Amino acid sequence: VQLQASGGGLVQAGGSLRLSCAASGRSVRTISNNDMGWFRQAPGKEREFVAAIRWNGGNTYYADSVKGRFTVSRDNAKNAVYLQMNSLTPEDTAVYYCAVRIQGEYYSRQSYRYWGQGTLVTVSS
Repeated sequence: VQLQASGGGLVQAGGSLRLSCAASGRSVRTISNNDMGWFRQAPGKEREFVAAIRWNGGNTYYADSVKGRFTVSRDNAKNAVYLQMNSLTPEDTAVYYCAVRIQGEYYSRQSYRYWGQGTLVTVSS
């Protein structure tokens, strides 16, 4: 399974970015058939949960640090998952990854597989 997160970049504090996650090749149906999660890893820190969404979009889950600012969504027809990030702060600076939830708690990194390449988000003050 190959996942690719995209849409990162440099933004000023208070700004917004929209990240996308897509699968490629034989993995193209992976996203539409599975619960998906977003994680991030800041320099020198462990990878942490950001948001997750059920396979049908019926439920979403957020870390307290992003609740009210970030929105996770999906378009199964396009086999894509998105993370809309608003009111960004320098503390949101990290590499953001999407992953497939296999089983277990939505907030737990151990519940996810197929991390793929991340996308760097840098928020300047």
